[in-house]
Amino acid sequence: MAPTEDIRKKFGRFRILIVGRANVGKTTLLQRVCNTTEKPEIFDRKGNKIDAAVVQPSRDRGHHGIENELVFGSNPDFVFHDSCGFEAGSEAEFKEMKEFVLERASTAKLDERIHAIWYCIPMDECHRAITKAEEKFFVECDTSSVPVIAVFTKFDALWDDAFGQLKESGLSRIECKRMVLEKAQEIFTNMKIWDRLRETQYPPKDWVYLAEMDKDNADCGPLLAGTTNALGEEAMQMLLISTQRTNLALCIKYAVERSLIGTVGIARESLGFSKDICGQMQNSIAKWFPHVKVRNKSCSSQLKSLQVGHENHGY
Repeated sequence: MAPTEDIRKKFGRFRILIVGRANVGKTTLLQRVCNTTEKPEIFDRKGNKIDAAVVQPSRDRGHHGIENELVFGSNPDFVFHDSCGFEAGSEAEFKEMKEFVLERASTAKLDERIHAIWYCIPMDECHRAITKAEEKFFVECDTSSVPVIAVFTKFDALWDDAFGQLKESGLSRIECKRMVLEKAQEIFTNMKIWDRLRETQYPPKDWVYLAEMDKDNADCGPLLAGTTNALGEEAMQMLLISTQRTNLALCIKYAVERSLIGTVGIARESLGFSKDICGQMQNSIAKWFPHVKVRNKSCSSQLKSLQVGHENHGY
């Protein structure tokens, strides 16, 4: 296993293409992933900064240029490409997107490769979750080895329907609040949206749902974990986990799990844990934390702030 520093030199930053119709919450999602409320800076392929006012989407054009790089100052190791307003795009724009994916999935310039694709589908319009744009993408767009994650945004829109159905069944308000997430998941399953996507020519590798991304404590953990698992190759997984800075729990999870697997195998061969093996394990774990400096007070603060689960929807 190459050190994380070598992986970064080889592949550069972690690069993601985000696809989806307008108003699916893409910008908010990227802000949450990068732990910021600021707008991204925009650069062309040569690294020249572009005035954001020049590339604002217009009524006549669905996107500002898929080649442009969106970078947040809070985490410049992430690079995003946005295929904006996808459903409004012409055949020419769809072709441009396909060509971008094919080129960036296999380019010899490793620092320009895209590593994952997030396809966002909003649940506040669940009656039209799968439109012609989605069908066209998953039927015609071969993303090669780049995994596609179907991201069902605004999942909390289903909580209203779930709460109403539970209330109609005679349950108390407290019981409805306790069961609303499970009921929303049941509603989603009954829509068979994921079943339809799995049956396409080029189906997503995995899917996640995200709720309340507009809240300050919004949890992007499921998206980061799903993307990491979909990557498959450990070098790419390490690049993503060490790039993201919002979820220390993910760093701990993958560092411990992967390091234990390797160390236990070595220990079996040597019939025990030696000082050298323990040192190897420490180094293996440390590779997943390149952005963390040794500051006990800071680390303790991050650990205390970790939260799991979702907020009540205010019923």
